[in-house]
Amino acid sequence: MAPKVLVSDKLSETAVQIFRDRGIDVDFMPDLGKDKDALLAAIPKYDGLAIRSATKATAKLLEAADNLKVIARAGIGVDNVDIPAASKKGVIVMNTPFGNSITTAEHAISLMMAVARQIPEANASTQAGKWEKSRFMGTEITSKTLGLIGAGNIGSIVANRALGLKMKVVAYDPFLSEERAAIIGVEKVELIDLLKRADFITLHVPLTDKTRSILNAEAIAKMKPGVRVINCARGGLVDEAALADALKSGHVAGAAFDVFEVEPATNSPLFGLPNVVCTPHLGASTTEAQENVAVQVAEQMSDYLLTGAVTNALNMPSVTAEEAKIMGPWIKLAEHLGSFVGQLTNEPIKAINILYDGTAAEMNLDALNCSVIAGILKPSNADVNMVSAPVIAKDRGINISRTTQEKSGVFDGYVKLTVVTDSNERTIAGTVFSDGKPRFIQIKGIQIDAEIGEHMLYTTNKDVPGIIGTLGRVLGESDVNIANFTLGRSSVGADAIALLYIDNPLPADAITGLNDTGLFQSIKPLEFSIS
Repeated sequence: MAPKVLVSDKLSETAVQIFRDRGIDVDFMPDLGKDKDALLAAIPKYDGLAIRSATKATAKLLEAADNLKVIARAGIGVDNVDIPAASKKGVIVMNTPFGNSITTAEHAISLMMAVARQIPEANASTQAGKWEKSRFMGTEITSKTLGLIGAGNIGSIVANRALGLKMKVVAYDPFLSEERAAIIGVEKVELIDLLKRADFITLHVPLTDKTRSILNAEAIAKMKPGVRVINCARGGLVDEAALADALKSGHVAGAAFDVFEVEPATNSPLFGLPNVVCTPHLGASTTEAQENVAVQVAEQMSDYLLTGAVTNALNMPSVTAEEAKIMGPWIKLAEHLGSFVGQLTNEPIKAINILYDGTAAEMNLDALNCSVIAGILKPSNADVNMVSAPVIAKDRGINISRTTQEKSGVFDGYVKLTVVTDSNERTIAGTVFSDGKPRFIQIKGIQIDAEIGEHMLYTTNKDVPGIIGTLGRVLGESDVNIANFTLGRSSVGADAIALLYIDNPLPADAITGLNDTGLFQSIKPLEFSIS
């Protein structure tokens, strides 16, 4: 029997035809996604669900989806899909992360030009029968400096277009290497330098704890007077109230926003201000982009349902069913190893070297590699997955190598990760015990045996008395319980480390308390996805 797919949102006819041509039994019901009850009643008979943003794949819907094997989102955002519930149900969630990059980049350039020449206001004034030439004095963009906050896939496309417009482009991106900056034609700078130099600033980063309000009141105050700010990335990157104040004072000459802190945006401090251009999240809204992502969804779903091939999955590695039974814990280990280093690294990565020993060397190393890389990049880019991670790493100019060797130690197999930056080289190794649980077995060349928990604390220090007592006392005073405690040292009196598995996130006062002791060289709270 042919697999059965439901298209519950508006998708191009080309995509629907691809399903039919591939032998998929497809029902095209583009308005069904808006009717929760009707969708809930219909979903049990389908193997696949193709959606855009209108359909909400909730835990309740997934519970009723007895035959569902895959959900594919035409676009990058999957806020409308309960991914943990899908994973628990055994449903793969796919998206199309690169299908609308050009369209979003072009929208940023369009908004930059619109705000530079006050086109929306001038249009409204002229169509109202006014002729206010002297009111709408614009500014050229030729020879101006464009500041990119984020120089990844979309940011590099914006840079390319801006260079074609004879602009000078500077970029702030902690993960942009000098080599990659040279390739895309931008000057890599620190954020403070970008703020001081840029005539236009455009944001192209995901919304994470580190990037939230990256342009706050303090940052805005440091901007060059007369700057114009464009945001087509994510709402929440800019403090809208602080920007509104700067626009009113004249420090910021203009702003153009496609995304907002709260969407749909019915009220924003930016609304109603002169020389502010606003659009309703249209970054991906072009005929070409919609066609691209729809076609990709149809191809990806057909490939999976007919051959088992997995592409652009957010909750499953690209492995066969037979491999998954054995590799599941190792894929999780690989992710944890990468996440450990990724959370410690705040500068461009030059190289990632992965060593597979013993039984680990006999597995699907492509999948393990992808899991390691995704783990490294995810702390700085929440949208990254096992498929997009190698592409992003390549774009950043990161050299990735892997080595295999026969069993060389007490473990049947292990994975060792080395990450190289200009100033540092970090190493960590891990294995999977017979109970199927990943463990860290070496950090900085120091042998350990550490259980991995959701909340952890990693410290480095010289091997001196009092470390265990200090950690216990300070965490106890902050009401933080220690579930597991691992210590290690390179030699007596030399470098030492501690890795603690704790029951809840480490509060700021505990970090301050540990710093105040003067015993620790570094203190780093860590978070791991255990599910």
